[in-house]
Amino acid sequence: MPLNLLRIILTVCLIGFFLSCQEKESGVALNFQERNEISYNFHVRPILSDKCFACHGPDANKREAGLRLDIASSAYEALRVNPEKHAIVPKDPGSSEVYRRLVSDDPGERMPPPESNLHLSQEEIDLIKKWISQGAKYEPHWAFVKPQKADLPKISKPTWPNQDLDFFILEKMEKAGLSPNEPAGKATLLKRINLDITGLPPSPEQISAFENNKDKEAYEKEIDRLLALPSFGEKWAALWMDISRYADSYGYQDDNIRTQWPYRDWVIHAFNKNLPYDQFITWQLAGDLLPDTDKEKILATAFNRNHKYTEEGGVIEEEYRVEYVLDKTNTFSKGIIGLTMECAQCHDHKYDPVSQKEYFELYAFFNNTPEKGYEGDVMQSKPAKTPILWIEKEDTEKILDFINHRDSSRLMVSVMEELKVLRPTYILDRGLYDAPSTQVSPSTPSAVLDFDPKKYPKNRLGLAQWTVSPDNPLTSRVFVNLVWQEIFGQGIVKSTGDLGMQGDLPSHPELLDWLAVDFMENRWDVKRLIKQLLTSATYRQSSKVDQKSLEKDPENIYLSRYPRLRLPAENIRDHILASSGLLVKEIGGPSVKPYQPKGLWEAATSGRGELKTYKQDTGAMLYRRGLYTFIKLTSPPPMPIIFDGSNRDLCEVNRGRTNTPLQALVMLNDPLVLEASAFLATALLKEEKSPEIYLETAFEKILCRKPTSEERKIILTYFKEEKTKFETDKETAFELVKSGNRPLNEKEINGETAALMQVITMLYNLEEAITKI
Repeated sequence: MPLNLLRIILTVCLIGFFLSCQEKESGVALNFQERNEISYNFHVRPILSDKCFACHGPDANKREAGLRLDIASSAYEALRVNPEKHAIVPKDPGSSEVYRRLVSDDPGERMPPPESNLHLSQEEIDLIKKWISQGAKYEPHWAFVKPQKADLPKISKPTWPNQDLDFFILEKMEKAGLSPNEPAGKATLLKRINLDITGLPPSPEQISAFENNKDKEAYEKEIDRLLALPSFGEKWAALWMDISRYADSYGYQDDNIRTQWPYRDWVIHAFNKNLPYDQFITWQLAGDLLPDTDKEKILATAFNRNHKYTEEGGVIEEEYRVEYVLDKTNTFSKGIIGLTMECAQCHDHKYDPVSQKEYFELYAFFNNTPEKGYEGDVMQSKPAKTPILWIEKEDTEKILDFINHRDSSRLMVSVMEELKVLRPTYILDRGLYDAPSTQVSPSTPSAVLDFDPKKYPKNRLGLAQWTVSPDNPLTSRVFVNLVWQEIFGQGIVKSTGDLGMQGDLPSHPELLDWLAVDFMENRWDVKRLIKQLLTSATYRQSSKVDQKSLEKDPENIYLSRYPRLRLPAENIRDHILASSGLLVKEIGGPSVKPYQPKGLWEAATSGRGELKTYKQDTGAMLYRRGLYTFIKLTSPPPMPIIFDGSNRDLCEVNRGRTNTPLQALVMLNDPLVLEASAFLATALLKEEKSPEIYLETAFEKILCRKPTSEERKIILTYFKEEKTKFETDKETAFELVKSGNRPLNEKEINGETAALMQVITMLYNLEEAITKI
């Protein structure tokens, strides 16, 4: 077998191997039994929630025997079916029916019943017994308790922390018998902070300058420089696009085009000017209701209008209008306060203390807009739905100067507006649009925080004020957890969109609360929070894995090393464009249509409307950042989806990280990768330097470090082999280098260009190229 073919095969195999070695998302049970005392929140409630609450929880309609185990008053009282007995008798497991049923050998008595296919392990039964013996003390759910700033814990290595958060990390690490990794090298750290702040790689010149900078504050100054770049807003806007379910089409069958992209420009602008998070949320929920409202604040309310819309004839308008309000309600609950409330649309929540009544009280805040369920079919489609914000050319030169709009036409964006006459809201029986029952007024779940009508108006502005109140236990926790997830790959609470009863327990509860309070104390400053994490000793660790830490903490819950994380889908594209020199750094503007396989749109369309066929863009628009890729809901762009990008159908707060052979095939065959490789090869050869120099430059641009001596030998040998092959097969060399749509000077296309292109393609296919390490 020819050596070059063998190397290609080995490259593909290595990609699969390295991808398969990426850390899986955590499911490790955490050691909360450091003290002898059993905690209801951290030991008992998770068991009851998984195994018991479906029949003995908050949902009154599904409750068996009238027994409710999620609150103390019900669990302690006499059983309805047998008043002489009690479900739980504090300090007396033997007299507690719950424990007696758990250990019973009688199938007719044993709980959970055998037909439920649920089973408690002996360890779980022992925990419940011990908890009852200790007094069966109930606690409010941790996430519904206002966070408090704990004192910094005592640690054995007080010189290690760079930030207060490091104390909490090191304490847990030491209790688990682990030690922190050594600091990462300067080149690795520079790549890491560039990718986390801007989503773009550093250049070889930046790496060299940083490595040679002896200033003790060089690292912090570099973070400040990066936070001030316009690309910061682009990187962090991608997270909010998933949460706000931003897309460029309406969804459903006809799926025509819409123009919500000025909202995306606003999100980029908001992150770049460091709009405090409490204002960021308030403007999006209720910017139109603020006393000093203007077009910018109204534009922010497009957050609520990014959901799907139908343009199919024959639909029932009220059915879809209700569907849109439900989507707004669910997006708010999941994306902003971190609760999965949608099941309460049909019945009381089975796990969280949220009744169906409370769900529709929250729904009522969003139910008072002139939005319609149906405005006409695709042949009458408009790029925005009622109510509409009209953006004039003069607006983009004044208050909305952050909007990238090149021509003089008016823009239309779907935004929020209140009805002049209040629309009544009803609990919908089983969640059905045509089954209204009891009328309700706007309010919020009391288990989270009471909605005081004397303090807050009963409209979206009141909801926004309630949401960002320092007494709200969820909002700050949820956002801090999201930022932690973006930087460390997994939230302190793994279930980022669910801090409720069925969500994961926080790995570092005191740290989460400390950060949440600190964030509010410092005026909800987003850039400060990110800098806080990036300057920590926890963040600056090497990602090297030793056997001891791998065995004790395979999923890196205790962060004794920096996690190796594949880049988000958008940033994989950005890395290829930036490192090759193809990237067009224009900020904002309409979405673009890059390369994608033929026929995808045509296979998923009704054959009507502007988007019935895919019209690929040309020129500079082919080389925009991944944030700007056009998203058609019925046929999302394939490359981002293959790399776990969101399809934007619904609010999404946590992308998975899968490993499939398709990802390797994309990196080997995508026209963008091939075109970028050819473009970089041509650019390097124009410098007329030796192969050793331009091969090393290519390596540095793509992997953000210098190659080792062994790596130099490998890529030089491969280059020479490929050059020999292409010099005798000029036709193949020509076809290879002509990949993509960018015009090339045919005089520049030769065996050397094709060989260098192959080396560059191989470098892009290394796991390290698309991984933050």
